[in-house]
Amino acid sequence: MDKKVLTAEQKRSEQDLIIVLIITLAVLAAYMAFSSRIDSLFKNRDISLVLRTLFMALFQFGTAGLGISLVSIIRKEKFSSSGLRKENAIKAVLLSILAVVPYLVFRAATNSLTSYLPFQQVWATEEWLALGFPKSIPGIAIIAAAWGFFEGFNYAVINDKINKRWPVKNIFLRPGAIVCAVLCILIHGLVGVTPSAIAEGLTVFLIIYGMLVIKEYTHNAWGCVFIFLFFWNAI
Repeated sequence: MDKKVLTAEQKRSEQDLIIVLIITLAVLAAYMAFSSRIDSLFKNRDISLVLRTLFMALFQFGTAGLGISLVSIIRKEKFSSSGLRKENAIKAVLLSILAVVPYLVFRAATNSLTSYLPFQQVWATEEWLALGFPKSIPGIAIIAAAWGFFEGFNYAVINDKINKRWPVKNIFLRPGAIVCAVLCILIHGLVGVTPSAIAEGLTVFLIIYGMLVIKEYTHNAWGCVFIFLFFWNAI
């Protein structure tokens, strides 16, 4: 059987995915190797909160943002080519909200839906909010960029690269959304055997899968960014 010859676009997408993977794993390895020192440094309130937040944001950006940014520079690709455009932005955001409904229903059914605050699960948020407005603006902006914008857009770009490498016509069966959703569950340790754990994992899968299918449908990635700005880490 003859080996299928990859197109130039497929080859580029494969190379881009390898670059993103290497950078992500390198940053994760660095964090894991020095995690105790890094965590103690962040908790040291003798150090400026701005510096501590920037320090941790760099690690976050390194795992979700640095790889796709480097690829964009190498390929001379604008972020708009991956969906950050005005066309269908509102439509993408509104449809993406539907993707979180099953998760909200699950949390409500299990009485675990107790509060809402964007980025409340990010360590620095509480410290910044305690400073009050407008002193909290710089810190919240850093947090929103690293844990909101880039993490959400990271999924959109990786989804695009996977779909270009392994193209499928049916948007519901394209591998990008499926692979990204599975990776999200594995990374966040949402694999369990109890009914509750399975339900939570499934609803989180639907968030990532849903927002990426909607991104494919609308050709707009602002829905992905919206999810991570206003929902992820918020409840």
